[in-house]
Amino acid sequence: MSAAESSPFWPAELLSTAEYDELWERLRPVFTERVRAHRIEESSTAGLAAVYLPLAAWVRRQKSADTLILGINGAQGSGKSTLCDFLRLVLTEAYGFRVAGFSIDDIYKTRAERERLAQGVHRLLLTRGVPGTHDTDLGLETLRALKSAGTDTLTPLPAFDKARDDRKPVAEWPVFQGCPDIVIFEGWCVGTRPQSDDELVPAVNELEKNEDSDGAWRRYVNDRLKSEYAVLFGELNRLIMLKVPGMDSVFAWRSLQERKLAEKTDPNDRHRLMDPAALRRFIMHYERLTRHTLDEMPGRADLTLYLDEHHQFTHVHIKQNIEK
Repeated sequence: MSAAESSPFWPAELLSTAEYDELWERLRPVFTERVRAHRIEESSTAGLAAVYLPLAAWVRRQKSADTLILGINGAQGSGKSTLCDFLRLVLTEAYGFRVAGFSIDDIYKTRAERERLAQGVHRLLLTRGVPGTHDTDLGLETLRALKSAGTDTLTPLPAFDKARDDRKPVAEWPVFQGCPDIVIFEGWCVGTRPQSDDELVPAVNELEKNEDSDGAWRRYVNDRLKSEYAVLFGELNRLIMLKVPGMDSVFAWRSLQERKLAEKTDPNDRHRLMDPAALRRFIMHYERLTRHTLDEMPGRADLTLYLDEHHQFTHVHIKQNIEK
């Protein structure tokens, strides 16, 4: 059985067995090296390839003459960054595409800006994450700059330091040269739509009940989704969703992320990282829109990859009749 046949949930017309095997023969060394870099068990290599090679083939089919802006949505801990890294690898190595990318996390407002929001609007806005805590103008400018770039244009890509909870200095931002074929824009709320006014009324957790009893914070967040975030997400040409099983998985997987971040962080800065109690409170800020997105986005995303409780891909849903 070939690796392509071991992943039966992809439509057969995306990649024939012969096409898959030829791609895999070429990509196996670099793909395996990337698996090691992510500290993933090498026994998972063929199974991961059976997901990412067809996914890249699907993305290739979406490409037109213009730069493709690809949004990737997934709850905290779902594996968005890993997916983006492997997808970029395959798109580059297999098809020769020039791929740029950044996260919605990279355009968080600075700590000072969020402190002003906390003082002037609502104190929960000090915590990064929800709509209203991002610099959407910066995101929009970056996407549009990449789309209009010339061969020698240098486009700085925003970067945020989560350990310091502040944006990195511009001098430390990565720079993309030229006009990319594909831009990957990923994040937990990328493509998220606002809730109805009625949905905002009941509190979904203790944080909302005790610290947003009048609903002012969640209304402010929802209003941002209706306005500047709708403009930002309007730049997306295609939307991929990583669909997690539920909030229990979000907490477990986000906890794992925090432990991995601690391993990479200078011991002198580890006091800025979150213990389990702080992490649970942090995730409560995200819970409302995470639940909302898990409910409504699979019905409209262009492609949805489903994950089980063990973080394994189970099946895919591809929207039919996608508008070009």
